[in-house]
Amino acid sequence: MQNTNKMPVEVLPPTEPTEPTEPARHPWHAEVSQLLSQAAALCVEHRVDLDAYMSGAWAAYVEARPGMRDYFEEMRLRDELDQLRKLGRLGSA
Repeated sequence: MQNTNKMPVEVLPPTEPTEPTEPARHPWHAEVSQLLSQAAALCVEHRVDLDAYMSGAWAAYVEARPGMRDYFEEMRLRDELDQLRKLGRLGSA
């Protein structure tokens, strides 16, 4: 590689690896488990119904994945159409 600006190139000695400045993070699954436990504890403390808690958790999961709601709606529609075909209420092409 050429030094086109004619300035001297400074070569630095290799450095020793440094200690991480950030504390080591927990694996993602441990963090998820902890967050779910905290959410469950809050729901129990505020007497949230189990079905409401599960419904809210499922809704949050689906909303976090773009396109998942559309995918589930399409799968539900296909299943419904298959059931209608099996019952003879809808013709097949």
